[in-house]
Amino acid sequence: MLLTNFKYFANLNSKNSVQVLFRNLSKSASQQKTSQLKTSQHYIEKEAKYGAHNYKPIPVVISHGKGCNVWDVDGKSYYDCLSGYSALNQGHCHPRLVKVMQDQCQLLTLTSRAFYTNALGEYAEYLTKLFGYQKMMPMNSGVEAVDTAVKLSRKWAYEVKGVPPSQAKIVFARDNFHGRSLMACSASTDPDCFENFGPFLPNFLHVEFDSLTELEKTLSDPHCAAFVVEPIQGEAGVVLPSEGYLKGVRELCTKNRVLMVADEVQTGLGRTGRMLCCDHYNVRPDIVTLGKALSGGLYPISAVLADDEIMLTIKPGQHGSTYGGNPLSAKIAIEALKIIKEENFNKCLGCLP
Repeated sequence: MLLTNFKYFANLNSKNSVQVLFRNLSKSASQQKTSQLKTSQHYIEKEAKYGAHNYKPIPVVISHGKGCNVWDVDGKSYYDCLSGYSALNQGHCHPRLVKVMQDQCQLLTLTSRAFYTNALGEYAEYLTKLFGYQKMMPMNSGVEAVDTAVKLSRKWAYEVKGVPPSQAKIVFARDNFHGRSLMACSASTDPDCFENFGPFLPNFLHVEFDSLTELEKTLSDPHCAAFVVEPIQGEAGVVLPSEGYLKGVRELCTKNRVLMVADEVQTGLGRTGRMLCCDHYNVRPDIVTLGKALSGGLYPISAVLADDEIMLTIKPGQHGSTYGGNPLSAKIAIEALKIIKEENFNKCLGCLP
């Protein structure tokens, strides 16, 4: 367009021609502005027409982001207070993460777990040493991590605790949110999550969040394998535990030989001012699930942490995923964790009122 305009200017030989040109340019600019005003609605209509209606977004069409800011297609800027439900704790397009991703994309992105790579072992070592667990299992999404934790808990119950076959029970807090898979629907008490998706997985029990009395009674059942809990309930309305609750959960789980599973997908990795929310209470869960900020928002990455007694109950061929632990995710996750540490996320968040 610029080249055409320059040629047009070069051929001008009258005042009238100049006036015609600027009228045309003005008209073109006006049409472009009108087109831009329609851009947001254009994308909204496209998504509504061709995409599944499993979300109902607010009518803002984001085109790019940097740090804590995002811009819509019309150029308006916003503070991103949602931060991808905490997946973007490091901010949008953190330059260190972008560089690591670009560098690794030119080397190797995926092999499947049929082969070793020079990235997964380093990632596993870094993650386990950082959080103080003996083993990790790499997955992709948060709900996959919780699914994995439930499978591990059942396997441990049968092979270590000695629960009779198919009798293991998993306990969840009411008003929980662990994702939207069939497992998560089975665990949910929210009709919006489970209605008309049955039949559900058996032997899932529920207790009130923040109630040690009900939990104590439930965990006394010798068939209980695990209690899965969010340290802070997110989707339920950011429900904080009372002082002593998580420590009490740890004590009851230990007393009844039940695994304490902390879903730290949303609360972990600097979101509350500590690497894990459970760290505020000096509580060490038996299994920890991580996700979201584990990738800094660049790539779906999740992980499960546990010690050998639990993790090694899973044998080759019994669990895994095509993308879990791929070299691209491994490199990104290491860098995402380093950013949280080196940029003092926990110190900064600890200063907030």
